[in-house]
Amino acid sequence: MPAETAPKRAEWNHLPDTPIMVSPLWQWPPKPLAAAKWYFDSWFFITVNMMIVGLAFAAFTWASPTLESTQTPALWIVGIWIRNAAIVSIVAGSLHLWFHKYAMQGTDLKYDPRPFPRNGRMFTFSSQLKDNIFWTIASGVTIWSLFEAGMWWAMANGFASVITYQTNPVWFIAIFFLIPVWESFYFYWMHRFLHTDIMYRFHALHHRNNDIGPWSGLSMHPVEHLFYFGSVLVHFAIASHPVHIIFHLMFYGLLAITTHTGFEGVLFRNKKRMHLGNFHHQIHHRYFECNYGNLDVPWDKLFGSWHDGTAAGKARLAERLKARRRT
Repeated sequence: MPAETAPKRAEWNHLPDTPIMVSPLWQWPPKPLAAAKWYFDSWFFITVNMMIVGLAFAAFTWASPTLESTQTPALWIVGIWIRNAAIVSIVAGSLHLWFHKYAMQGTDLKYDPRPFPRNGRMFTFSSQLKDNIFWTIASGVTIWSLFEAGMWWAMANGFASVITYQTNPVWFIAIFFLIPVWESFYFYWMHRFLHTDIMYRFHALHHRNNDIGPWSGLSMHPVEHLFYFGSVLVHFAIASHPVHIIFHLMFYGLLAITTHTGFEGVLFRNKKRMHLGNFHHQIHHRYFECNYGNLDVPWDKLFGSWHDGTAAGKARLAERLKARRRT
């Protein structure tokens, strides 16, 4: 078929409702009930957040050292790496098999119309899947585990304050809900920094993936992993428990996997059972210079990097990039 008569491929396979909306907490006029529902739905009941909380407690109970044993570096650090590598492999591997290898829900709720994974010289080993797995395990899990081991050591030696549920139950529970708030702030500014001229040489490894799969989420350069997991250092400023450290790093690590499946959610019996990736971030992987944050706090709206998923949003992005090139 001649190119000029060939049907034009749709820009998106699955296009959710647009314009994209941020949390009702930041909408006017105030919508307190809608805001409460937004945050309730992000935690309860069958949600990624709550599953990560459960995984964090399971890892702390059955696959972690004692605080006393971490006063001195030893083989317990290797144990942390093995546990994290196993969890990442199970989560990312299972999602890859469901969505991409066996296509259990076909292309239903898949954002990008192009097939995943791809091959090409831009990828390590000339394979997107092998590239993603290598950087996720070799760099991502290793740096994640070193940060976790460092926090265990700091808590064991009194450099970071430790609380327990028995001594401070309200704060103990509150930290789980506050970590995503910190993530919203930290991730936006860290991400914008990675898109500066001096840092994009490292972030470009992640952006090899403009169509994404579960293994793409943590496929990053080691320098980027240092910034990404460096979020956990906030626990030097706030008293915490080792389970909070595990949850914090799992939240960053596993949420990167679940939000990069390339699909909006998991379908079972033709009903969406769990929400996964947001169209907001899928747009970032397509156009790069927009949507650096998330939808809980509208940093992108406040600082001029917002793309709402509409044709008008795409046009505004083009004008912004054109104006930047002129300056």
